Amino acid sequence: MAHKILVADDEQAILDTVRAYLVEAGLQVVTARNGREAVFTFRHESPALVILDVMMPEMDGWEAARLIRKENQVPLLFLTARVDDIDHVTGLEIGADEYITKPFSPRVLVAHVRALLRRTYGELGTIAPVWQVGELEVNSDTHTVTRTGIRIDLTPTEFELLATLIARPGRVFTRMELLDRLQGQSFAAFERAIDVHIKNLRAKIEADPRDPQYIETVFGVGYRMREKV
Repeated sequence: MAHKILVADDEQAILDTVRAYLVEAGLQVVTARNGREAVFTFRHESPALVILDVMMPEMDGWEAARLIRKENQVPLLFLTARVDDIDHVTGLEIGADEYITKPFSPRVLVAHVRALLRRTYGELGTIAPVWQVGELEVNSDTHTVTRTGIRIDLTPTEFELLATLIARPGRVFTRMELLDRLQGQSFAAFERAIDVHIKNLRAKIEADPRDPQYIETVFGVGYRMREKV
């Protein structure tokens, strides 16, 4: 069954173009023209991935994303004409997985959508490993994370980041290496993106994010998963 994608943008030309390319790629598409409509459509259509324009009438993309994030960890991709770092940080702190600046190539957008879907839902026919450090367990087959047996909901980007670290405990990853693993080319020149993702991830998996027991900062280099907790 084809994945369903929600695309929200107040420019009809962009909606039509993005929908056409996504449908050509074999995906189902539902659309919205503003943030409120996007949230309503999300709740009724349960899409596998959401594409949100930042600047929309009635409710902007950031507020729509906050409401969606309260209910679900569905992959979120932002479209924006704004290029300020503060806007990138805002999107990341909300829980964005990708951030694409207008104007953009529809084919590049489709490539990002496909990558996010693979990272989130995986591909059939493969046997994925289960990693464990202390009471933290990551199952890349079921795409689930638990600590002390309690499930933790992560965004696709947070899951990929955690899986990368826990697969090689003790190994230090630089920020650029982690960006490359995330395939986050929209963040390629924005290393602070990793710091924001790590902050969000620690808030979910650590008992005390101010005193992290799992993800250790290696100052001046990057991050690593502790071998023992």
